Order: sequence, then C-alpha cells, then structure tokens
Amino acid sequence: MPDLSLENDLKEVIIRDLKIQDATPADLADDDPLFGEGLGLDSLDAVELVLLIQKHYGVEINDMEVAREAFASVKSLADYLRAHGCGDGAK
Repeated sequence: MPDLSLENDLKEVIIRDLKIQDATPADLADDDPLFGEGLGLDSLDAVELVLLIQKHYGVEINDMEVAREAFASVKSLADYLRAHGCGDGAK
C-alpha cells in the first residue's frame, strides 16, 4: 500500500495555493475529480497548478495531454509525481 502522505500534501497545496474557498483537505477524496464536478477547478487553475507542481515538487509538465491525465484527481497527480521521482511531498 503506497504512503498517502503525498496525496495529503497535494491536497493541502492545491487548496491553500489555489485559494479554494470552503474546502479542506479532508473534504477532497483522492479519486475526486479536480476539474468540473469535483473540486471545480478551471483552465486558469490548470495553468497555476502546473506552476505550483514545478515550484513545490520540481516536476515540469509541458504537455497538455499529460497534464489532463495527471490532473484528473489527487491520486493521478500523486502517481504522476511518484513516477517522476517525487514521493515524499513538497520541497
């Protein structure tokens, strides 16, 4: 079973740095969609999220198709970061 500290860290970064109102990390399940019906992020948030991932985790996402898959949920983003050598949370 994978360590879920990265998922928890991502939830905190997303909610805090994107200034999501009326949400806490506990409100967001790992498989909840980040965009649309889930957390409700939009295309401007996607650009900001790319920058946050680079800043906090040192991983660049330059391909929008890759970003779309990685940003599907907290779990998919954590899996993407682990696959790129980041497994212990923000720097």
